[in-house]
Amino acid sequence: MGIVFMDRVAAIVVLVVAITFSVTSSAMDQIPDQDTVVEKIGRVEFSPYAGREYPTKVLWGDTHLHTSVSVDAGTMNRIGQEDAFRFARGEEVTTTHGLRAKLSRPLDWIVVSDHAEMYGLMPRLLNGDPEILSQEKGRRWYDMLTTGDRDQIFKTAMEIVSTLTDDETPIKSDKIVRDAWREYTALADKYNEPGRFTALIGYEWTAIGGFNMHRNVIFRGDASVANQTVPFSQYDSKNPEDLWRALAAFEEKAGAYVLSIPHNGNLSNGRMFTVETFDGQPLTKEIAELRARMEPLVETTQIKGDSEAHPFLSPDDEFADYETWDRSNLNGTELKKKEMLRWEYTREALKTGLMLENSLGVNPYKVGQIGSTDAHTSLSAVEEENFFGKHSGVEPEPQRWEHLVIEAPDPELSIYGWQQAASGYAAVWAKENTREAVFDAMMRKETYATTGSRILVRFFGGWNFEEQDAQSRLPAGVGYEKGVPMGGDLTQAPQGKSPTFLVAAMKDPLSGNLDRIQIVKGWQDAAGELHEKIYDVVWSGDRQPGTDGKLPAVGNTVDVKNATWSNSIGSPELISIWTDPDFDAAERAFYYARVIEIPTPRWTAYEALRFGIEMSKEVPMVTQERAYTSPIWYTPGS
Repeated sequence: MGIVFMDRVAAIVVLVVAITFSVTSSAMDQIPDQDTVVEKIGRVEFSPYAGREYPTKVLWGDTHLHTSVSVDAGTMNRIGQEDAFRFARGEEVTTTHGLRAKLSRPLDWIVVSDHAEMYGLMPRLLNGDPEILSQEKGRRWYDMLTTGDRDQIFKTAMEIVSTLTDDETPIKSDKIVRDAWREYTALADKYNEPGRFTALIGYEWTAIGGFNMHRNVIFRGDASVANQTVPFSQYDSKNPEDLWRALAAFEEKAGAYVLSIPHNGNLSNGRMFTVETFDGQPLTKEIAELRARMEPLVETTQIKGDSEAHPFLSPDDEFADYETWDRSNLNGTELKKKEMLRWEYTREALKTGLMLENSLGVNPYKVGQIGSTDAHTSLSAVEEENFFGKHSGVEPEPQRWEHLVIEAPDPELSIYGWQQAASGYAAVWAKENTREAVFDAMMRKETYATTGSRILVRFFGGWNFEEQDAQSRLPAGVGYEKGVPMGGDLTQAPQGKSPTFLVAAMKDPLSGNLDRIQIVKGWQDAAGELHEKIYDVVWSGDRQPGTDGKLPAVGNTVDVKNATWSNSIGSPELISIWTDPDFDAAERAFYYARVIEIPTPRWTAYEALRFGIEMSKEVPMVTQERAYTSPIWYTPGS
């Protein structure tokens, strides 16, 4: 295909040379008309990009960023929403502790998703707002937060966070919430610049406190749309089903579009992806349909650990144990039990969704994948060498690796600085950088997650991909022509056919080479049992799988002492066609791609070098960044 195209280009070049010579040596009327040219060389578009309608831009963003407006972040963070937008756009800002901060590369879009609970009250509390100080909790918190004592401020912050499990708001002012929301939506409109930077409007619904049933709510429209409501908080309801109903009612009333993204399933202690309703009843088709409608995506990776897979659930997956937080729930008030894990991780949710679709006729966990930060610093900064941490109490400084990040009643369950993961970002494939295009990409699940590096990934599924399709320098052209992209569906396999997949990845120019691309398959067999298998599809170097079927490790060039590495191993890009060798046309299945980088220094290695310190032996110094695409689903025909 590429050779034919090049032959035609050569023919055009020869003809143009002949025409040019003819113009210089004879009359202008000797130039052949367009029909004559087409007749001689065959009809062909001059530009391979002309008429292209599919998404061509990968846009990098974050759906999950908190500022001083959030009630918990605002106890320590003094950076407001405007500086959060400026930082994401690539501008330099000064952090709460007076450090200069800037991204290596701007983001393309952002959602400043401050907590709905007591929205906007914290900045006014710290400014001594009379209405807030007239309330008992408001006065006490103000006195404690203005002492200047860092330990006292941290303890107060933890106390405020604990109130998010209460039934009633400890500080109440509907007017302040409404005014703060409108100030924010106006800022989002101000910084939204179609074609250059997208500022999506959103907030976080923060329910069940330590059991982390939290959701980020994102609007497609502008301030005039979002101002027709105020953030729905856990004080309105702790039941996510009520959140979905409220959002659906808002869509109908306002003629608008909104979505919800669950995050951090790994800390929900078995509550995020269950087969029950919130009240513990069997899941109904109505609730499953509502969830499927309102929640097209899941946040698979972020600062509070990775939720793609767990080694207990996937013992044959050597890459499953990545930045694992699995000792307790979010605030350390309940120990983790192994039987909880199944209901927390994205891969398991995808498998559970197949089972529910078979029994209910609808899949509530038909979700795409993204990463986001959950930073409470106003800084969407999760590059390993430029990591500003979970909250403003753990900004870069010599001892932050051992500072408390989350204090638990049992000190053994507390989370310390070094356990933070410098993760993640959300990538969307869109036609243009606008609110509508980014939102629509999320709705159709044409998205993927990364743990912080900006790996470029394409993933398509179909029935007719051939080996020569992997030779294209424009894999999306043949991908959209012959198949469906990540987030898409394959149905009713043609007789005797197995699905084929085109997968391509290119390294982040500022990060490590690529180790391998894997395809993760999940399916339900005829007996109703759920299965998974990981296939190494394409890899760097001349390695060969061993007798156990496992591909040898790529190697490790990391110089921990100097926080550097060599790209002498791995590959800058990988592309392949893969056919499922175990396909059964009668079985529901999903497939997603996982791209693994070679080992590079973890943020802790950069920190040790920067401050000339030595950390304890338990602190990891090396990481393997990765990307997780949204799945492609296969459904048998009726």
